[in-house]
Amino acid sequence: MPVAKNTKELQGAAPLKLDLMSSPKSTKKLQNKDSSVLDARSSESVDLEKTQGITGFQTLVHLVKGNMGTGILGLPLAVKNAGILMGPLSLLVMGFIACHCMHILVRCARHFCHRLNKPFMDYGDTVMHGLEASPSTWLQTHAHWGRHMVSFFLIITQLGFCCVYIVFLADNLKQVVEAVNGTTNNCYNNETVIPTPTMDSRLYMLAFLPLLVLLVLIRNLRILTIFSMLANISMLVSLIIIAQYIAQGIPDPSQLPLVASWKTYPLFFGTAIFSFESIGVVLPLENKMRDARRFPAILSLGMSIITALYISIGALGYLRFGDDIKASITLNLPNCWLYQSVKLLYIIGILCTYALQFYVPVEIIIPFTVSRVSKRWTLPVDLSIRLALVCLTCILAILIPRLDLVLSLVGSVSSSALALIIPPMLEITTYYSEGMSPLTIAKDALISILGFVGFLVGTYQALDELIKSEDSLAFSNSTFFIL
Repeated sequence: MPVAKNTKELQGAAPLKLDLMSSPKSTKKLQNKDSSVLDARSSESVDLEKTQGITGFQTLVHLVKGNMGTGILGLPLAVKNAGILMGPLSLLVMGFIACHCMHILVRCARHFCHRLNKPFMDYGDTVMHGLEASPSTWLQTHAHWGRHMVSFFLIITQLGFCCVYIVFLADNLKQVVEAVNGTTNNCYNNETVIPTPTMDSRLYMLAFLPLLVLLVLIRNLRILTIFSMLANISMLVSLIIIAQYIAQGIPDPSQLPLVASWKTYPLFFGTAIFSFESIGVVLPLENKMRDARRFPAILSLGMSIITALYISIGALGYLRFGDDIKASITLNLPNCWLYQSVKLLYIIGILCTYALQFYVPVEIIIPFTVSRVSKRWTLPVDLSIRLALVCLTCILAILIPRLDLVLSLVGSVSSSALALIIPPMLEITTYYSEGMSPLTIAKDALISILGFVGFLVGTYQALDELIKSEDSLAFSNSTFFIL
């Protein structure tokens, strides 16, 4: 999932902090004067958005692009963990609920923008003000923890992306290198190729580390946008090639289970909700729109397109490869140069995307850290944190044998919290004092409970599988990937 969305959140938070700090309380006269300044500021910001904002179509493109990351490559295996009938139906339901929670977040943010006369509010600020508006005195006094909680889950999610990217790079490059002697130009006669053994996949991860270090040392976001464009082009071309391949020659699906074992369903939940974890994009996109009143309709349309694509790729991939489906569908492609080039294109795209995903956690951690050291230590501390975090993601990728399970774990923990648990509770704390229907409260409570159950069961199942996989680590020379 793309990082530009989160960067916009961070950028949008800056003027909010300035507004909060610029509110003098010494006299009533000064308050009135400051209020008029804020009104002018807000009006000026709205006018600027109308003249310089993005169009509805551009918003739709950004929304779809923000969801079309590498997560879609792991959905065929996720469908296998749920069943050929249960998987697509579950994706449909989860897409609907995720879209509804995004609408809740937008509505609550608009509510506080209007009440506090702010032009924009990000996810963390919305949660903080929602806790301040709650009827509970304890929640009001601890409202600032709402912002910290969102930042914490965001850091876990983004570093989880970075870890899985390293495994994806290693697994795909290892497969290309080992099969290079048997790679042909014939993509229709997919003969079994015995790979030439090479070094362990963990050594491939270490080989990528120096390049990743150089990428994360780029501190200019304008330069990173060039990498973003390159990543988007390479992934789009690869996805089109993959889609046309899996739509051909689908075998008889009668042997595939309609509903898989309940023991593997939590793994489906973690992977699927991780793929739908794009709730951070909605508020920055709404803020950048020329006509924000159209955003709810565009959000619904965009999420409908995303859900349809997820269901199509997930179901077709499982139908095409059946029980042989691998953690990333790229690992199932034929051994010909056309489809080997798909893996190479994705490797380029992931390398570029790593730096973008890495930008979000460092922009949360570094300002907090450097504010506590003297100015002459700012640059050394900045570079040290970047180096430490990229090494941490590489070490985690090397030490953990089944990173597909770790991604399911991250999805169950952080993504379920950001996408399913927090927004419904936010609606209750925001509007409860103003009066809410019992049906709305019951609906919000049900969504949060379902998200919490998915969090508990998905976390337990992923941890259980991780513990079991340690026994077979010595007999395996490769790690696995899912997103």
